[in-house]
Amino acid sequence: MEWEGGRESGDVEDRRGLGPAHIGGIGAGGVVLALIGYFVFGISPSSTLSALSGGGGAPVEQQQGVRGTPADHAGRFVDVVSTSVNDVWTQIFRKQGRSYRPPAAVVLYDQATGTGCGLGQSAMGPFYCPNDQKVYLDLAFWQELSGRFGAQGDAARAYVIAHEIGHHVQNLLGETRQAERLGAHGPTSGSVRLELQADCYAGVWAAHAAEVSGGKVALDPKDIEDGLRAASAVGDDTLQKETQGQVVPDSFTHGTSAQRTRWFHTGVTTGDPAACDTFGADSL
Repeated sequence: MEWEGGRESGDVEDRRGLGPAHIGGIGAGGVVLALIGYFVFGISPSSTLSALSGGGGAPVEQQQGVRGTPADHAGRFVDVVSTSVNDVWTQIFRKQGRSYRPPAAVVLYDQATGTGCGLGQSAMGPFYCPNDQKVYLDLAFWQELSGRFGAQGDAARAYVIAHEIGHHVQNLLGETRQAERLGAHGPTSGSVRLELQADCYAGVWAAHAAEVSGGKVALDPKDIEDGLRAASAVGDDTLQKETQGQVVPDSFTHGTSAQRTRWFHTGVTTGDPAACDTFGADSL
C-alpha cells in the first residue's frame, strides 16, 4: 500500500505513555464497549467488565494527549490514512451539497483511556465513540490483527481505520440513530446493518483514495485482498466458532464473514456510498 508522502492533518491525539486512565464507575458506556469487545474481537464481557470496575464510583478520567502528527512510523501511518479517509468523505459530501466535519480526533492510547462513552480498553479493539466523535485505537491491535486474525499488511490496518471513520460518517448522516431503532442483536438487526455499511464505506474510501490524494495514498489489487481478509476475519460466525465453538445468529452484532467481505467489496467496486444502503437492502 502506498502511503508515505500522503497528506498529514495532525488530527491525532496521542495519549500513549500516559498510563491507564483512572477507573471509576463503569456506567452504560462501559458496558457497551465491553460488549463491542466480545462480539468484534472475542473478548469475554465478564473479564472486560471486571477490568473496568474499580470501585469508588468516580467518573472515568478524561486524559489529554498531545495533538498533532506523531513522530513515529506507526503514528504517522494513522495520521496519513485517517487524513486520506477524511479527504475522500469531504469530497463526497461536497458533491452531494453537504459539508463534512471530520472526527474530533483519532486517539492513540495504551491499555485504557477515558472516552465520552465510558472507559476504553485495548482488549476491546478499535472503536468510535459518537458522544465525543473520536476514534480510539491502541496500536497493539496491529499485532492482534496480523497474529490472531491473519490479516497482515498496511492495507488491513487501513481498513480498520476507514471502518471506524465510516461510523463517524453514519453518525453525521443519522444512520446511527436509525440502527438503534432496529435493535442490537440478530442477523438483520440495526447493529449488523450499521457495521456492514461501515465496511462498505471503508471500501468506498479504498476506491477513491488514489484519486483524491493524487496517487500518494493508493491500494493495489493485493492490498484490496488484504482488506477483504481483514473484513472476513472479524465476522460474527468466525469469531463465535473460535470463542464458543458454535454459531449463534440471534447474538450477531456485526454480520458474518461472508457479509462483511461482500459489503467491503461492494464499496470498492462501486465507489458509491449509495450502494452501501444496508438499511434498505432486501438481503444482507
